[in-house]
Amino acid sequence: MEDGPGESLRAVRIAKWQAWRDSGQDPYRHTRFERTHLARDITSGYPGNDGQAARVAGRIMAIRGHGRAAFLDLHDPSGRLQLHVTAEVPEALALLAGLDLGDHVGASGTVFQTRRGEVSLAVGQLVPLSKNFRGLPDKRHGLTDPDLRYRQRYVDLMTNPDSVRTFQLRSAAVRLLREQLDREGFMEVETPVLVPIAGGGMARPFLTHHNALHRDLYLRIATELYLKRLIIGGLERVYEIGRVFRNEGVDANHGAEFTMLELYWAYVGYEEIMSLVERLLAHLCQTLTGGLEIEVDGTRLDFTPPFPRVDMGERFRERTGRDLLDLDTKARALDTARALGVHLDPSLTRTQILDKLVSAVVERDLVQPTFLVHHPVDLSPLAKRRAADPRTTERFELFCRGSELANAFSELNDPFDQRQRFMDQMRERAEGNDELPELDEDFLLALEHGMPPTGGLGIGVDRVAMLLAGVTSIRDVVLFPMLRSLDRDGGRDTLV
Repeated sequence: MEDGPGESLRAVRIAKWQAWRDSGQDPYRHTRFERTHLARDITSGYPGNDGQAARVAGRIMAIRGHGRAAFLDLHDPSGRLQLHVTAEVPEALALLAGLDLGDHVGASGTVFQTRRGEVSLAVGQLVPLSKNFRGLPDKRHGLTDPDLRYRQRYVDLMTNPDSVRTFQLRSAAVRLLREQLDREGFMEVETPVLVPIAGGGMARPFLTHHNALHRDLYLRIATELYLKRLIIGGLERVYEIGRVFRNEGVDANHGAEFTMLELYWAYVGYEEIMSLVERLLAHLCQTLTGGLEIEVDGTRLDFTPPFPRVDMGERFRERTGRDLLDLDTKARALDTARALGVHLDPSLTRTQILDKLVSAVVERDLVQPTFLVHHPVDLSPLAKRRAADPRTTERFELFCRGSELANAFSELNDPFDQRQRFMDQMRERAEGNDELPELDEDFLLALEHGMPPTGGLGIGVDRVAMLLAGVTSIRDVVLFPMLRSLDRDGGRDTLV
């Protein structure tokens, strides 16, 4: 099989690297390069730093030759700086014959301004620090294949400033969440990733095996039940920001692994948690975007507190003329789905049918940030019942653009009610709902030691980052998203 154009390019660049080595300029012999300035330090400091000595390092992204001189664009994490190499420094000029786009270099020299007014560095020394043997995407079109952007994120980051800004924004959002929760008196903790029972949510877990302990374990699907154990132990305000794993389908809003913020706050209920969510999200928007309105895919979203509250049962009745709480058998739930034109697999259990009915009828219309409140007990096995209607719970989900951002409730702390709900789940699990966890006797034991009234919250960090960055796929805010494997010919099924 003949070499493709990529292999031909690689061969040429390997030859240039070998020429550098022969001349004593092997870039890989350097273990460090002392950098005194970033690009932004130099460009933003002019004219006060005119004539100042500086040492910079970064990746070369453009080369413009003009006879016995050349201009290079050096990029570092702060931005771009133009380097000027002339025949007055013959050693540096000679290195240009082997220099390619994507190579790393270090440069020292003095700051000046060109006749066209661009702040630049007059190079006195040029040092190769690494060689890019594979080249960069086409300058005009960039890395446009979405699947390739996710598969080769390093290329995406080196060529796409928007991707860099997205991940800088995500990092800042996580930092701000931590800072705000710390100010509100919460303690950050860590709980197990490998667990004997994947509880705290409804999802299929990933299974693994611990060789030394001779036991099967799961990757956690939530941090909830361990964090509640800490509330029982007396840590009254705790939170964790961590990865959770769900062995289920992937789409623009779902991934096999994602980041959740979960927190638990003793002696408060879901109303106080709603206010906390409003404070957290308004603070993020204001700090990171300069206002409380953001635009995603042409839609203006307003995060000004308070967010609207919508009762789930009332909204379902408005949309369908039917009472959600009357769907107390699988047959009634399935008949309602058919009557409403919601096509479902008849093998689903009743609670799965109810969940999908609510998604189809109610959730998709919640565009602006909205709290959907008072879920049925059957859909909320860990939430406390409402005194006004014990068939419903003190629970809310925050929706925006039809997607769930947060889930929270006044936590169920009655160990006997909790045991009964777990037993109901076990019966449904036996009917074929493999998203339900096994009975967690250890958590019930902990609960019998006494848990105070507690408000709990889970926020999808990835989805919040999507909104703040104005993107519509979760893969755009996850550095290395899970993708299908390539076949032998390089083909793939894209997940975008």
